[in-house]
Amino acid sequence: MSDFDSNPFADPDFSNPFQDPSVTQVTRTAPPGLEEYNPFTDTKPVPPGSAPKSVPPTANTQPAIMKPTEEPPAYTQPQQTQDQVRAQAELLRRQEELERKAAELDRREREMQSLSASGGRKNNWPPLPEKFPVGPCFYHDISVDIPVEYQKTVKIMYYLWMFHTGTLFANIFGCLSWFCVDASRGVDFGLAMLWFMLFTPCSFVCWYRPLYGAFRSDSSFRFFVFFFVYICQFGVHVLQAIGITGWGASGWISALTGLNTSIPVGIIMILIAALFTASAVISLIMFKKVHALYRTTGASFEKAQQEFATGVMANKTVQTAAANAASTAARGAFKEQI
Repeated sequence: MSDFDSNPFADPDFSNPFQDPSVTQVTRTAPPGLEEYNPFTDTKPVPPGSAPKSVPPTANTQPAIMKPTEEPPAYTQPQQTQDQVRAQAELLRRQEELERKAAELDRREREMQSLSASGGRKNNWPPLPEKFPVGPCFYHDISVDIPVEYQKTVKIMYYLWMFHTGTLFANIFGCLSWFCVDASRGVDFGLAMLWFMLFTPCSFVCWYRPLYGAFRSDSSFRFFVFFFVYICQFGVHVLQAIGITGWGASGWISALTGLNTSIPVGIIMILIAALFTASAVISLIMFKKVHALYRTTGASFEKAQQEFATGVMANKTVQTAAANAASTAARGAFKEQI
């Protein structure tokens, strides 16, 4: 083991290979810059005389900064488009409508429960005093009977009926004032009172109640009854707005005739003629609106025929009459055979 502990370089007989004369001669004659060459870099050695001179940096020297040709857009939060805003508003509107319908159905259910608990709903129209000898004839409550989407239309038609009734009442005073300045106009005054007493209940029963029942029960037959009667009613409105002399209406012809007799009376009659004209125009507009709603309800002429047949056969009076007719025919046939 003593042989491994000895240092061969510490031997005095050892000669350094880098001190060899051949090696030292090569290092003396090496080209300039070779001693600075680093084989681990890509740069090549440069002779000492051809090395570029470096310029010391000045005090104001700043690092180079690359400036973009266009400024980047400022960051903004994404905005909703108009379609998204409209869709959101539509959803909110539908939600409110559904909540309103739910509240309306809940209220109607409570109303029906209270009515059934009290023994059924009682007639409330016309609103007469309790001590009046004649009681109400119909039950009228638009908020209970009519669906929510049709309540506005039915209310407008009810107000239109009231407006026409008020116009007929004002027509009485117009014809009365005309009769006061012209004694030959007694027929117009008498007919004005007759039209008021006749058209007020008949218009309510013949076209408003069918419309009310049509929207309440989605009845095609009632819709057709309303359309038929209301066309006749519109014709009456037009004739009243024209105001043919001797027909008991303060229309435009009668108003101009009364204006020649008395200016104050003529002005009153012109105002009444304007009311008749407005009633005719509004009636035409509402007729078109009701017809458009009728087309969306799914009603048809075939359904109206089925409802009419079902209603006629379900009527006890018709059933009794049919049974009596059948029994009479059977008896007659039996007697003939005998």
